[in-house]
Amino acid sequence: MTTCTLYYSPGACSLAPHIVLEEIGAPYTLEKRQAGAQTAEPDFLALNPKGRVPALHGVPGRAGGADGLLTEVPAILAWLAFAHPEAGLLPADAAGRARAFEWTNWLTTALHTKAYGALWRPARFTADAALHPAIVEHGRANVRAGNAAIERILADGRAWAVPGGYGIVDPYLLVFWRWAGRIGEDLSALPAWSAHARRVLARPAVQRALVQEGITAP
Repeated sequence: MTTCTLYYSPGACSLAPHIVLEEIGAPYTLEKRQAGAQTAEPDFLALNPKGRVPALHGVPGRAGGADGLLTEVPAILAWLAFAHPEAGLLPADAAGRARAFEWTNWLTTALHTKAYGALWRPARFTADAALHPAIVEHGRANVRAGNAAIERILADGRAWAVPGGYGIVDPYLLVFWRWAGRIGEDLSALPAWSAHARRVLARPAVQRALVQEGITAP
């Protein structure tokens, strides 16, 4: 199998596929691109016209970027799990897989785009700077609503996001737990999610990825 290259930014959503690559144990390389300035440079845009991370090179096919480039966190996580079934990062049954994809799609749209996207990058929603404070405020409200939803789900006693075992959803949840701490949300008010995050953080693959990116847990 071709050695993949993950284009990432430290602590960004690319942390989730980075952790999964470590869990799988197959050879891969890392290319650091600071989100914003470095992802807007001509050489990166030639590779990935979306100008975003993560991007994983080494996946057969093409969809607008360089040949072999795969983008979007849910797609990258799914491909890694499908390509390495021995890692056991997706349930074996159809319902369990659907639940995993339900999680990854919701996290990407409701929490990443509508919540943190609005909070951190209001200019993506409108060029009218006068509206940016309201968008930021709405983004913060969406973050809190998303956090509460995650807490309710994890509070039913499950050890992992999809009952039955650790999988691709769990490191993705860690990304948003770290972000919640980064923006000053009270993580002690999210006990079930924080307990889940501690279980994820206890995994050696997760610790290796954090060290490689030079980041820590809140």
